[in-house]
Amino acid sequence: MSTHASDPLAALGSLPGVADAVDSVRKAVDRVYGHRVMRRRSNEISSEAALRGARGSAALSGADWALEEVRRRTDFGTEPEARTVGAALRLGAEVGQLLSIWRQSPLRVLARLHLVAAGDPGDSVGRPRLDGETVDEPLVEAPLPSPAEVAGRLDGLSELIVAGGEAPALVTAAVVHGELLALRPFTSYNGLVARAAERIVLVGSGLDPKAICPAEVGHAEQGRAAYLAAFEGYLSGTPEGVGGWIAHCGRSVELGVRESTAVCEALQRGAA
Repeated sequence: MSTHASDPLAALGSLPGVADAVDSVRKAVDRVYGHRVMRRRSNEISSEAALRGARGSAALSGADWALEEVRRRTDFGTEPEARTVGAALRLGAEVGQLLSIWRQSPLRVLARLHLVAAGDPGDSVGRPRLDGETVDEPLVEAPLPSPAEVAGRLDGLSELIVAGGEAPALVTAAVVHGELLALRPFTSYNGLVARAAERIVLVGSGLDPKAICPAEVGHAEQGRAAYLAAFEGYLSGTPEGVGGWIAHCGRSVELGVRESTAVCEALQRGAA
């Protein structure tokens, strides 16, 4: 992979384990897209992937509900766990509406994602946090960057996305996810927003155009401890740490592929 100074995301392709992760993800995605059920029932697979992805993302944010509970519930506006699950479901439904905007205005998309997650146009919703505002993020306890640092790094991330480049979708998705977790730019739901943004990159890049490979499923399946350990590697900024985070995200996509493959097999047997 070429590594140009003007394309820092592409340069990450040379980090330890990244090229192998990119290749493994591509092969896994190609396999599930080649499944015979995908030719006739891809919309069903996409809907199920969105549901399972939302369940996985909510689990990482502290609402670890059984899939059937997520499927049957209709009231998500009461206790904190229910609000988290509802936020994850709304984000999953919103991703497809934002793909065309992402490459032109990623910051606008992030603001929209926070608004959708919060479900409430409060004073702090849909904009980066200000000095003195607290952050409710149940999973990540790393030190919070200042609002000024958040603004600068969000601008830098936005410029990279708008400029495009040669970086594989997995690399870009992992960096977007990692940066948003590191920055926690909003007063709430940063983890859910970060994972939704990862999904937008994977779908919008063309790697997973039908949104059937929910990385959130894989992040949850690998567990909170592994997620946080990989994220600590990203925060470290070392080649091994950042490469490990990208590989962790790649494994999550592969586990999402495995989940959707199982759905395809169940549909084929007539059991779903």
